[in-house]
This record gives sequence, C-alpha cells and structure tokens, in this order.
Amino acid sequence: MGEMLRNAGSGGCICSPANYGGIMHGLTQLWPPRTGMFNLLRTNKTWPQTPRQQDETQEDPFYIAFRGSFTSLMQWAQLDAFWDTVKAKADSGWYAYCIGEPVPVKRLTAAQARIFVKEVDALLRRDHDETYCGIVYTDSKTEPTFIKIFDPNHLGVSCGSSKNPPLPGWTLTLLPPAHLESKRPLPEGRRRWWKSLWT
Repeated sequence: MGEMLRNAGSGGCICSPANYGGIMHGLTQLWPPRTGMFNLLRTNKTWPQTPRQQDETQEDPFYIAFRGSFTSLMQWAQLDAFWDTVKAKADSGWYAYCIGEPVPVKRLTAAQARIFVKEVDALLRRDHDETYCGIVYTDSKTEPTFIKIFDPNHLGVSCGSSKNPPLPGWTLTLLPPAHLESKRPLPEGRRRWWKSLWT
C-alpha cells in the first residue's frame, strides 16, 4: 500500500487494485483480447465455450466497465464529498453487489442505497485504520456509474506485483452486475454484515 500511495496524486492512484494498468497489470496474461475476462471469471474451467459464448462474455457491459479506468478517493474528506454525491443520486437505481454472494437482480430503493453507503462507510473507517482512504474507486467523482469498494481485510499485494490481485469486496453500479468469481470464500462475518443490511 505504501508504494501505491507514493504513486498516487490528488486525482487518484494509477497503480491501484482498481485500474487495469496498475495492480491489474499482473492479469494481462489472463485477459488477452481473444478471451476477455472469461478465463478469470468462469466458474468451471472444464466447460467448453463456443466463440459466441466468448463474444457474449467479452461484450457484457458490466465486464467492459469493470475493466475501465477508475480513480481513487485517497483522502477521507474526498470520500465524504463523494458519498454526498452518491446519496444525492440515491434514487438512480443502483445495484449493490457483494462478491461471494449471489448477483443481485433488483435495483436498490433510494432508502436502501443510502443505508448501504452509510454502513459501508462505517465499515471502511472501522477496519481501515489509516489516515488515508485509498480503497474506494470510481469511474467518475462527479457523475459516478461504477464504484469499486475494496475490503480492508483483503487488500492483497499492490502495484502489479501480484499475479492474483484482489477483487473488490463490493460494487455499486448503475449497470446490472455480472458474476465475479473470487477464489477467496466470503468470510462469515462479512456475510452476516451484508445480510444485516437488508433485514
């Protein structure tokens, strides 16, 4: 994380878990143009895939956006301002996805979106006991449509030195999510926290 901060400016972090050219650089061999994210995301490597199935995976808007450009909210004050922007758009029809849980098919209500923002912010501040944030990434700070939130307890190795960089713990998107396969089982504590948001 120290290396990530040294490479970060006020506008974000180039060498980050969220950016395809940063920590994701270690996955370039898994994402050749011919197969896109399929080799990373498929759940059963023995399933035969037709060219049409591969094309459909490549063209899924969620996967395309997931591989796009993201900027980080490096400071807690920046995160505060960003959450205000998201809450102002709480009725936009967000999808909240916890990787390791089933892919959501229903959009959040405005009230649910505000609850998610409030609770995930509290979790980040509790578990990421640092003077900086740096673990929330967005495609736009002013008009966000895709937000990646990394689990403070599962940040992995930063700056492209890992061949298996972590997936975000959660995404908040206006696009319907598609399945993201994590090799790390969702901890029961996180699962209970997630379910408590909706009960």
